[in-house]
Amino acid sequence: MRQSNPRSANVPTPANPPVIQTSQQCGRLPEPQQSGSSAKATTSYTFVTEKGQRCVAWQRYDGSMHVTPETDEPLDPVIEAVQKGAVESLTKMAQMGKSLAQLNKQGWSPLHEAAFCGQEKCLELILKVHPELINGRTHRQQTPLLLASAAERLACVRRLLQKGADPNIPNKNGETPLYKACEQENAKIVALLLNFGTQVNKPCLQGWTPLHEAVCRNNVEICEMLLKAGAKIGTTNKYGITPLFIAAQSGRAKTLLFLIRNGADVDSQANDGATALYEASKNGHEEIVELLLSQNADANKAAKSGLLPLHIAAQRGHEGIVSMLIPKTSRARIRRSGISPLHLAAERNKDEVLELLIEAGFDVNATLSPDRSSMYEDRRSTALYFAVINNNIDAATMLLEAGANPNLDTFSPLLVAVRQGCIRTVILLVEHGANVNAYIPTHPTSFPATVMFCMKYLPLLKYLMDNGCDALSCFQCVYGSNPHPPIKTTRNRDERFESDRPPSTPVQFCEIVSAELNCCWAGPIIDVLLDYVGNVQLCARLMEHLDSYKDWAVIKEKAELPRPLMHMCRLVIRQQVGLGRIERLNTLPLPGRLIKYLIYDRSQDS
Repeated sequence: MRQSNPRSANVPTPANPPVIQTSQQCGRLPEPQQSGSSAKATTSYTFVTEKGQRCVAWQRYDGSMHVTPETDEPLDPVIEAVQKGAVESLTKMAQMGKSLAQLNKQGWSPLHEAAFCGQEKCLELILKVHPELINGRTHRQQTPLLLASAAERLACVRRLLQKGADPNIPNKNGETPLYKACEQENAKIVALLLNFGTQVNKPCLQGWTPLHEAVCRNNVEICEMLLKAGAKIGTTNKYGITPLFIAAQSGRAKTLLFLIRNGADVDSQANDGATALYEASKNGHEEIVELLLSQNADANKAAKSGLLPLHIAAQRGHEGIVSMLIPKTSRARIRRSGISPLHLAAERNKDEVLELLIEAGFDVNATLSPDRSSMYEDRRSTALYFAVINNNIDAATMLLEAGANPNLDTFSPLLVAVRQGCIRTVILLVEHGANVNAYIPTHPTSFPATVMFCMKYLPLLKYLMDNGCDALSCFQCVYGSNPHPPIKTTRNRDERFESDRPPSTPVQFCEIVSAELNCCWAGPIIDVLLDYVGNVQLCARLMEHLDSYKDWAVIKEKAELPRPLMHMCRLVIRQQVGLGRIERLNTLPLPGRLIKYLIYDRSQDS
C-alpha cells in the first residue's frame, strides 16, 4: 500500500559548522528520485566529506533532506533569473534572442522552474513568449501545474489554470495536481483545482485517489470538498482498499467518523479479506475499534487467512482491543476458523492476553485444525505446546492450572521440555499429569522417548524415573547377548544414526546410548536406570560399554544377579503404592530413613 512521504528528517550536524548558502548560490539541484517529489531547496548547506568531496545537503518541499555532490556546472542565466524573480533581466534576455524554452537534464523548462519557485511574474512572461510550454512535461512527466501544486504555489496554480493548463495530466506515477495538493493538505489549491474541473476520482498507478490521500492525512475539510465534488466514497485501490479502510488502518478517527456519516460501508473487505475492524485491531487502534463496533461493524468477518479481528488482536497483544472483541465474537465462528486466539497469544508470548482469554472461558484444550497443524513440522495442536516450546513457564502454568491436558499433542509437550533441559517446565507438566512414558509415533523406539531426550541431563532422567518412567524397557533388547547390528553414526543436531537392524524393529536403547554424543554417558545412564529395575540381563552392547572404562566396573557389579532383596522390596512397595506417587510414600507410617530409601533420597547415605 502507498506510504506517506516523510514530513521531516533529522540530519546529523557535521563536526565543523557548514557554510550556509542559498539555493541560488548552489546551482540547479538535481531532481529527486522519490515518486511525485520535486527538488526544492529553500536553504542548503555545503560541507566537505572525509574524502574531500564537496556536497550539498538541501531540503525538499516536503521537509525531507537530500544530499548530493556539489555541481561544478555554472547556473544557466535564465534559470538564475527565474529563481531570483528578476523579470527585467529575463525580459532583456528574451529580447536579445535568448531562449526561454531550453530544457535541462531533467527535462525542466524555465516555466517548470518558475512554477516550482513560485515566481508568478516570470511565469507570465515565459507563457507570453512560449504559450506552448504550459503543459510541457519533465522526464518524470511533471507539468508546471503539478510542480506548482506540489510546492504549494497558489498564485502560480491560479495563473496556470487561468491560462488553460490541463489539471488532469498525471506524473510518471499517475499522480495529478489534485493528488499532490491533497498530499500537501492545501485546501485552497484543492478548491481551486476543483473549480477548474479536475477529475476528482482519477487514481494513481497504485489505484490511490485524492480521497485516499486526504483520509490518510486525516483532513476532514479536504475530504468534504472532494465528496461534494463527486468523489466516490467506496473507491478502492489496486489492493481493494477503500478510504475507510485507510482511516481505520492508520488510526484516523476524524476522517473515519466523517466517512461513516457519509455512508461508507464499515464491513467492506480488501482483496485479502481484511475489514477495517480487522486492520484497526491488528494495529492496536483502540479508539477506532470502539468507534467501528459502535457502528455495528461485524467482528465475525474473517480475512482470507481465516483469522478474525479477535485472532489478530490476540496475536499482536492488544489487550484492550481483545476485551472489546470478546463479547462481539462468535465462539462457533472461532471453532470454524480452526485456530483459537489462545494459540496465537501463546505463540507470541502475549501472557496478559492469554490470561484474559482464559478468564473469558476460552477452551484451553482447543486444538488446531488438521490443515493448520500440518503447517508445522512437529504437528503441534495445543496452546500449551506453543507455551512450552517458547519456554514460557508463566503461560504454561496458566494453561495447566486452567485445565489444559498435557497429552493431546502428537509430539508431547513433555518431550519438548525434556529436550530443552528445562527442569521447571518438566516438573510443572509431570505434576499436571503429563505422560512420562511418552513415545514419538513417527519414530518408534522400544523405550520411552523421554529417556532418549534426557540422556545428558542425569538429574532430569532421575526425576522422570522417580515419577514412574519405564526403566525396564531400556534393558529389553531384542538382540540380548547375541551380536548387534553395526551402527553408522551421523553427527547432526538430532543425533540421528543408521543401523543395519530390520526396518520393522524399533530403535533399541542400546543403539541410542551408543550414539557418538551419548556413549560417554553410557555408564552413568545405566547406573541411574538400574536403581529402578529388578533382575535384568544387560545386552552385549551395554556390557561392551561398561567394559570400555575401568571406573564403570562397579556399575557392572551392580547389575549382577540376583539384585539385593532390600532393593527388590523397594520396587514392590513402590509398585503397590503407585509409581510416581511420591507424596503417597511420604505419608506412609514408616521410619524416615526407610521413606528416604523408598523415594531414592540418597541424603541418608553416609
